[in-house]
Amino acid sequence: MVKAHSLLYAIYICLIVSLLCGALLYFANLYGQLNLHYNLQEEMYIHNQSVVNFALGNKMDQADEYPADENSGIQGSYQTKRYGLLTLLLAKSILRNDTIASAHMVGSYTSGSTAIHLANFTKPLTYSGTVKLTGDSFLPSERILTSYINNKPNQISVLGKVAISDFSLPEINPGFKEIFKGLDAEKTEMAAIEKPNDSLFYNSFHNPTKEINVKANLSQVIFKGNFILRNKDSIRVKKNTVLEDVILIAPKITFEEGFKGTVQVFATAGIELEQKVTLNYPSVVCLYNEQDTESLITIKKECQISGAVVLFGNDMQNINKNNIKIEEDGLIYGDIYCTGRLGLKSNVYGSVYTNRFFLTTSMSTYDNTIADIEINARKRPGYYIAIPLFEPKKTEYGILKKVL
Repeated sequence: MVKAHSLLYAIYICLIVSLLCGALLYFANLYGQLNLHYNLQEEMYIHNQSVVNFALGNKMDQADEYPADENSGIQGSYQTKRYGLLTLLLAKSILRNDTIASAHMVGSYTSGSTAIHLANFTKPLTYSGTVKLTGDSFLPSERILTSYINNKPNQISVLGKVAISDFSLPEINPGFKEIFKGLDAEKTEMAAIEKPNDSLFYNSFHNPTKEINVKANLSQVIFKGNFILRNKDSIRVKKNTVLEDVILIAPKITFEEGFKGTVQVFATAGIELEQKVTLNYPSVVCLYNEQDTESLITIKKECQISGAVVLFGNDMQNINKNNIKIEEDGLIYGDIYCTGRLGLKSNVYGSVYTNRFFLTTSMSTYDNTIADIEINARKRPGYYIAIPLFEPKKTEYGILKKVL
């Protein structure tokens, strides 16, 4: 005879077993759904990368839709737009209510091998100290003369062809001038921008560009993404400021010693980088002056710039009024373009285009002279994508940087 409490224990055990089995089935179902979700997300990310590759292979021509994936039903699309001097590629992959979006800065690969292009309307290039030129040189004379400035041996190494240059520099990309006519952006106040954190301002590149009038001193603030920061007079960027992929526009712009960031800088009167400033790839330092006034880009000791340094706009009569001064112990990884005078004391891994060089010592200033520098166009690796100094050719496109 079975006792009553034994039946009760059996019922409890069956109930517990059923609960455990139900929980196991429930978690197995959740695991299956989660696994399906992650597999679908992975498939959408792969599809999105395919959209990006399709756009690059299509030479960035606009396309309404990327061919749909017949198996998964994922729809893809892309568009391109200008952001300062760079091109943005915006790609989307969509499946029902899920969307994967990405944004890349893209450009065409450079095949340029020019080390120096010195305009041919002035005296020949001279050198002092140890100079290394690697790449093709276009000069007023095929001979580089020796200038005895310091009491030390002079030595020059030239690897690459040397040819007679033209009277003028290659014409700069019209897009540089268009920047100073205005950019397509939504003017907004700082207070109207949503902040993920107290000091962080972020705007996705899939959103319209936001233009903000900022104070003359930019300090203890973080701007990341799709912003134009403007001031009608000047901007001084303190080293405690974080700027990533941001555009700055003002007549005069200064970066405090020790600043690090990624920026496109556009000015009309002056740009100054104090000592040990680092501008990461892809950054642009650009000054445009078509007036009769003086303009100056100053890059002090131990600065590093990855991208381009550009001064343009002046006519031949005002060459001496428009100068780029780059002090020693720094590095320009990219290109320099100067329609005025260039005082170059740091190495350049890229190309240099200028109407005239100058060298300033404690004793005097020497015209069309370089000293103790290396200009090496071949130290740019094959995958390097340059800032488009000249009208871009639709050759092979690649990604400069993923920004979303």
